[in-house]
Amino acid sequence: MDNGDMDAFREFAGAAIPQLHRIALAACGDRHDADDLVQTTLEKMCAAWGRIERRGEPPMAYARTVLVRSFIDSRRRAWRRSERTTYELLPETAFTERGYGQVDETPALFAALSTLTARQRLVVVMRHVEGLPVAEVARVLGASESNVKSASAEGLAGLRRALGAPHEVTTPTTRPASGRTAMRGALS
Repeated sequence: MDNGDMDAFREFAGAAIPQLHRIALAACGDRHDADDLVQTTLEKMCAAWGRIERRGEPPMAYARTVLVRSFIDSRRRAWRRSERTTYELLPETAFTERGYGQVDETPALFAALSTLTARQRLVVVMRHVEGLPVAEVARVLGASESNVKSASAEGLAGLRRALGAPHEVTTPTTRPASGRTAMRGALS
């Protein structure tokens, strides 16, 4: 990689780290594992940077895909299955000072996220924290748009249950005429 490419990659990495870290933290539930996942993602991105630029691929979309696939790969490893992640996190001032503190990072939120499946966590974070469209999340996960919508609805319902949201927020209502299900509340 020449100096121009390295400068472009450094600029991209500097801008992308906060967003990648939010996704990784929500997926892993542990700051250290999230840091490792972001590092792995950036290493793979650096190795492929020339190809990404030649093909004209959007680097952030590529990075999200690498991050999700690296996360899934890490969960398949045998040594990983024997470890348990705790969600009793102590506040770390340095974490917020680095600019990642834009999402509620309370232990209660991490505990609620830990009740979701890995896919539901990834979908909820990419859709509702990062604001990505359903089609982009489906592409990153290699799933259909209907699977993403379903995982999003199930994930939000699980978060509401885990966080003790009021009953009327968590109750789906079905309209008999259309047969469609609608969620009431602020998070739907």
